[in-house]
Amino acid sequence: MSAADPPSLRVARLTVRFGGRPALVGVDLIARPGEFVALAGPNGSGKTTLLRTLLGFVPADEGTVEVGGSPVASLAVRERARRLAWVPQEETTRDDVPLIDYVLFGRYAHLGALEGPTADDRAQAERALVSVGLADRRADGVLALSGGERQRAVLARALVQGAPILLLDEPTAHLDIGHQLDLLARVRALARAGTVTVLAALHDLNLAARFADRIVVLSRGRKVADGPPRAVLSAELLARVWGVVGAVREEPRSGVPYLIPFRPASVGGDGPAPLGVGPVHVVGGGGAASPVLRTLVDAGYRVTAGVLHLMDTDQETAQELGVPTAVELPFVPIGDEARTRGRTLLGAARLVAVAPFPVGPSNLANLEELSEVVGRVPVVLVGWRNRAAWDFSDGAATELVRRLRERGAVDVDTPEQLLARCAAFLAAPPVAP
Repeated sequence: MSAADPPSLRVARLTVRFGGRPALVGVDLIARPGEFVALAGPNGSGKTTLLRTLLGFVPADEGTVEVGGSPVASLAVRERARRLAWVPQEETTRDDVPLIDYVLFGRYAHLGALEGPTADDRAQAERALVSVGLADRRADGVLALSGGERQRAVLARALVQGAPILLLDEPTAHLDIGHQLDLLARVRALARAGTVTVLAALHDLNLAARFADRIVVLSRGRKVADGPPRAVLSAELLARVWGVVGAVREEPRSGVPYLIPFRPASVGGDGPAPLGVGPVHVVGGGGAASPVLRTLVDAGYRVTAGVLHLMDTDQETAQELGVPTAVELPFVPIGDEARTRGRTLLGAARLVAVAPFPVGPSNLANLEELSEVVGRVPVVLVGWRNRAAWDFSDGAATELVRRLRERGAVDVDTPEQLLARCAAFLAAPPVAP
């Protein structure tokens, strides 16, 4: 790898907006063959949006995104899969297929409509299993794997795509420290061998410093740092971007920098809320809660959400922002397991913000649960006044909202007005249950 190598990825002046709100602003980024680039930044900084734009899932409002010299928007889905392999933060697998068959799914971008895997495809899958240390599990069902093994299986599936670029979104988020080190060491070895170019979103800055050639830092959608770990990581950056007071040390044997966080920085005056104030629990669905979620996260509050249905716009926004969420399967009523998870998040809230979501039989439970907390913690109805055509529950939802108001729920018209309520309500210590 050298500066003379043509880039595998090139992003220039990239701006992405959601509903007029900027998620990325003028971002430039280059990754060259064999390079491991870590993408770092707080929740809501734009890491996942950048990865999804590279994959062609999110269109650019301004700027250019090139993969292997071609604009990503010009590539058909099959061609993108030949150039880009994707390892998500987590993946729900319901079919207990043999591991070797699961890995073979990655070859489908190279097969015709009626073609099955060839002997060469199977040989590539076998080699991928060897490279991630799972060759001895090839015949086992994928559901029999541990969390760490399953994440390595996802990596193996990505590798057999034969794509020269590997994108990873928080691949270590649910792994213990041993599996984190193992997975990233394997990815780095692939990059060192010139097999792939790696761009990985990582929350853990110490892991990023240990394994990446470069760290690109995003803050509120803008690139604020880009360079080798020694040049990028500093106590000033930690305080300015993450709101944390800490120190940078250097590992004596390797010279790799590492961070020691001490405490949250105090943010006062007219700036964002003090880091960690909350949590504020957001109830929504159908995209109604996305502006509320973004406003609260941008202001520095700790935020939770739910229950939201998988693939709902609000659920995707919560995932992008790193907001803990109770999730239910699409198009089904909220079940007991999701309701229990939502009740736990709701019970920990110091304030509840209710977005003006359409209410029907599948999500009426979200309003029903609020009767257990209204009066104990503030409940704020955001944008519900003069809301038309939202009750699809034969009047049950309208009655629930009326009772919430009777018991003290207050109305505001905009997410910005919600922030004023948060500042007033959360100035006091939490009320004991």
